[in-house]
Amino acid sequence: MRSSIFNDAVDHIEMARAVMLAEAQAIHAAAERLDETVVKAAKLILAHPGKVVVTGVGKSGLVGQKIAATFCSTGTRAVFLHPVEALHGDLGIYEPGDPTILISKSGATAELVRLSPQLKQFNSPLIGIFGNKKSTLAQQVDVTLDASVKREADPCNIAPTSSAAVSMALGDALASILMRARNFTVNDFAKFHSGGQLGQNLSLTVSDVIHPCERTACVNENTPLKEIVICMTEHPLGAACVLDDENRLSGLITDGDLRRALKNHDDIRALRAGDVMTHLPVNIWPKASLKEALELMESRPAQISVLPVTDDEGRYLGLVRIHDIYSPITH
Repeated sequence: MRSSIFNDAVDHIEMARAVMLAEAQAIHAAAERLDETVVKAAKLILAHPGKVVVTGVGKSGLVGQKIAATFCSTGTRAVFLHPVEALHGDLGIYEPGDPTILISKSGATAELVRLSPQLKQFNSPLIGIFGNKKSTLAQQVDVTLDASVKREADPCNIAPTSSAAVSMALGDALASILMRARNFTVNDFAKFHSGGQLGQNLSLTVSDVIHPCERTACVNENTPLKEIVICMTEHPLGAACVLDDENRLSGLITDGDLRRALKNHDDIRALRAGDVMTHLPVNIWPKASLKEALELMESRPAQISVLPVTDDEGRYLGLVRIHDIYSPITH
């Protein structure tokens, strides 16, 4: 196999874009033809208190592993079972009534064709995600979800690109129906993701990572710029909070504000906090989740890296940095 010389980046970018658009269009077409069969599939799963078994070979097997993982993380117990291993002893994983999701682009994968009759002894409801609704396997299952595509997205129309994307999307759609049916919540999701960044953002609150006010730079509106710099050097968190006489937050001065002040003024000796601060800055309350804090900092035209924390009456409690969210520690 010879590799081409990448002498025309534009052509390659256009091809890559075309691949992604082709996969998106295939998913859109699958969504347009979706009907009550997906609800029937969900009902088969919900009717059984046990687990779901997902199976497939090759790329379909990898898609199946992802679907099983998504089910597990969203409130539906599931395992992936390789069909070859199933036929050599691993059928022992089944309990009576465990539903099975079979994934195959052709709908005629030999290993699945051999496995399907064996599942009847376990009274397993069969749900197929197939690229051919008239295939051998489609005739053997209880419900078929249509994962057909007009063509694959790769240049040779041979790699499971669009077909894999559609199968995975159907798995996500089914998982989402099950989530709603089970009243699965964000808090439930956090219980299953305690070790990852997403789980921490859901399970931890701002109060878990806050730098308390006594460990942050605090000034008033009349504080000279030199003293602000000294205070921020003693508490190097990237910002100084400007407070009124009742400890309410009235402004915020960041490292960027200091640089702009130096750039815009030849003589900074007369400058005070009130001259350079951001008035009434964005802030958050201590019981907010880290996810809420992160969205507040990043979902804006100009992202911010520090966030003052206040109580219900606007009194300053401390500061949280974006670094504290991505590397949460208790102060």
